[in-house]
Amino acid sequence: MTIMASSITIVIIGGGLAGAKAVEALRDRDFDGRITLFAEEERLPYERPPLSKEYLAGKKSLTDFTVHDSDWYDDHNVDLRLGSRVSAVNAGEHTVALPDGTTVRYDKLLLATGSSSRRPPIPGSDAESVHYLRTYEDAVALNSVLTEGSSLAVVGAGWIGLEVAAAARQRGVDVTVVESAKQPLVAALGETVGEVFAGLHRDHGVDLRLEAQVEEITTTGGKATGLKMRDGSAVAADAVLVAVGATPNVELAEQAGLAMGSGGVLVDTSLRTSDPDIYAVGDIAAAEHPLFGGRIRTEHWANALKQPAVAAAGMLGSPGEHDELPYFFTDQYDLGMEYVGHASGSERVVFRGDVAAREFVAFWLDPESRVLAGMNVNIWDVLDDVKALIRSGASVDPDRLADPETPLAELVG
Repeated sequence: MTIMASSITIVIIGGGLAGAKAVEALRDRDFDGRITLFAEEERLPYERPPLSKEYLAGKKSLTDFTVHDSDWYDDHNVDLRLGSRVSAVNAGEHTVALPDGTTVRYDKLLLATGSSSRRPPIPGSDAESVHYLRTYEDAVALNSVLTEGSSLAVVGAGWIGLEVAAAARQRGVDVTVVESAKQPLVAALGETVGEVFAGLHRDHGVDLRLEAQVEEITTTGGKATGLKMRDGSAVAADAVLVAVGATPNVELAEQAGLAMGSGGVLVDTSLRTSDPDIYAVGDIAAAEHPLFGGRIRTEHWANALKQPAVAAAGMLGSPGEHDELPYFFTDQYDLGMEYVGHASGSERVVFRGDVAAREFVAFWLDPESRVLAGMNVNIWDVLDDVKALIRSGASVDPDRLADPETPLAELVG
């Protein structure tokens, strides 16, 4: 039964895109009850991908990627509490506690707490001029040091590290990227495709050092001056960015006694946790996926965008099913890319197109030659066909898959 009663209170913890979209979905479903949204940051909920993309490139300001203005929350009767941290969840009493000791009761609770920058135990990592990138304030601080002729050392060749490296190079900054793996993006794409991004950055003047271990961040007078590497070499830099991944913010979920696993909060296809009155979305949600037959937890913008509508339906008594394919994108220099699906990166990769020219589609295949994921690089209007291939579960002929003259639609079983 759909919940409409104005006496119902829904509490949302998390002031990012997912939290804002959950509010939007609830009101779009004509829920007229009380909604309280807790956001730790003092800023209105905003999208995070532009922080390492358009913002650093000077193409967007905060207002461009703020989800809704303050009037929208007022117009939709939302109790928006900025700069408010929830310190505990009491699932038995259906309350959330604030640091000042006050509590707020809920009938349904949505956890959209996101993730935080991983902070490895590297000596010097808390020095001045050492940067992390998760919040708008982080981006402002980083933006201020990316001046022409300056130098930046980036620890980690993942998406954030490479996107910042690209923005920095385009602003005339000398960039060194150090990565412990054999290629960039190994965890996401595997070594074969990671090599494409290695070449891209080297072609644009990045000093990319692979299979390199950081011993410490060197400092003078409390300010970072570069990196000392385990092999004895050094990297001089005016600033350091540590970008070695993210840690899901699951502390409240753990404290509330929710079932945990697969690196996050266990939820079913409707995004409901082990507690029937608590749902979880975004970075923290380890969700059952009807297509892949297992749990998937990804830290992608698309989850924060799409999952809240499914969670909202469930909280209002009409459980849905989140069956969207994982999706993310990046823009680095003249390379634009979309990735859809879910693969470990270790599967067989089939290329279609011109890899050297960076105009191609890459496919990850399981042992039965079924497409698990696809990535289109500087080739557009193929995303729907790639999605159809993945959803079909059909075994494909790798040679035909690699042939640009064979329409992808013909390969769907």
